Amino acid sequence: MKRLTGLIAATYTPFGADGRLRLDQTPQMVEHLVNTGVNGLYVCGSTGEGMSLTSEERRLVAESYVKAADGRLPVIVQVGHNSVAEAKQLAAHAQAIGADAVSATCPSYFKVQSPQLLVDCMREIACGAPKLPFYYYHVPLLTGSLIDIQQFIQLGGEQIPNLFGLKYTDTKLNELQQCLKLQNQRFDVVWGCDDMILGAWASGATGAIGSTYNIAAPLYHQLITAVEAGDWNDARALQNQAIEMINVIGTFPFHSAMKAILGMLGYDFGTCRLPQRALSSNETAHLRELLEQVGFFEGFVTR
Repeated sequence: MKRLTGLIAATYTPFGADGRLRLDQTPQMVEHLVNTGVNGLYVCGSTGEGMSLTSEERRLVAESYVKAADGRLPVIVQVGHNSVAEAKQLAAHAQAIGADAVSATCPSYFKVQSPQLLVDCMREIACGAPKLPFYYYHVPLLTGSLIDIQQFIQLGGEQIPNLFGLKYTDTKLNELQQCLKLQNQRFDVVWGCDDMILGAWASGATGAIGSTYNIAAPLYHQLITAVEAGDWNDARALQNQAIEMINVIGTFPFHSAMKAILGMLGYDFGTCRLPQRALSSNETAHLRELLEQVGFFEGFVTR
């Protein structure tokens, strides 16, 4: 697989009113993402509530996105689990259904205590899909991991045959730069914070995985084009627009608000599972008002 470049949408998982999967909604969403120029799909991650799904549900969600993508753009399946053995089985399933890569968070209930132990965990998971590139999903805010990520990559590069890169979801641009240059830029380090994509591109990133690319990919395309053209004033203005949008969404439970926005745009993905909560009707109305105030419906989606 080639390196991930441009925008990779961290996909949402559709639920019906009864809380069950509603995978008939997946194809329509994939068509939207293809039409807005997204370059890949990251399935069952934090955005997709992978940790709130049963393993069988995760398999079904992965299958639905691989089928809907139909080879038009790469599908990366996130298989992280507190059970390393279960994660390995999910990785094997991803390979069997034709996914393009697998990714995994570290176990987070019993904390991983050293870079070598993290390598041991990820090697076991990655060997479940030996033919696929493997991306470690570094998201310390959610996993609580304190492992030095550069040490992990150095060790992992020697001990995990299919370690291809890293989904870097942290805010340390200095650390991002160090990861990008390791071993003569060997690893594909993909940025994971939508509100800092300008800084990431200035630091050398060329790919980003994020949730708001589902609803505002055209805005981010313009931002990236401005950076690559050296139009820094335009790039900063576009990043500020993205930040305003993200701040509005963050006024509410973030992913519940994102699912409400998907509904406003015509994609019925329901709401989030416990322990996340749904927005009330009043909150949804207020969210729409705030989005209107920042100009969301006048171009963020279609510009």
